[in-house]
Amino acid sequence: MSVDTALIDWVEEAMAPIGQVRFRRMMGGATLYLGGTVFAIVLDDALWFKSDAVADATWDAAGCERFTYARKDGTTATMNYRRAPDDVLDDGDAMREWGALALEAGRRAPVKRKRAK
Repeated sequence: MSVDTALIDWVEEAMAPIGQVRFRRMMGGATLYLGGTVFAIVLDDALWFKSDAVADATWDAAGCERFTYARKDGTTATMNYRRAPDDVLDDGDAMREWGALALEAGRRAPVKRKRAK
C-alpha cells in the first residue's frame, strides 16, 4: 500500500480556509490532523473521514460505508471512519462541509493519554 500524496495535497488545499492540515504516515497510509485533531485517514487512494455516534446518521443518509478491516484471526473489525462521498474529490465546498463534520467528531473523541512507564 502507498499513500496517495495528490489526494492529501487536495485535502490540504480544500481545507485551508478552515485551518492547516498536517499528516503522519502510518502503516501504508496517513492520518490527517487539523489543529491537532485527527479528522481523516488516507489509505491507498481512499479518503476516510472520522465519525462517531452523533455524526453516524448523516454519514448513513449519504450512503458512506464504514471503514472495515480483516483481523489476523479472520474476523472483520470496524473503526469510526466513513468513506468520503465522491463529490469531495473535486468540490472544495463539499470537502469543507464533510471535513468539518469529521473534525467535530474528532473533537468529541476522548483524548488518548500516554501510559506511564
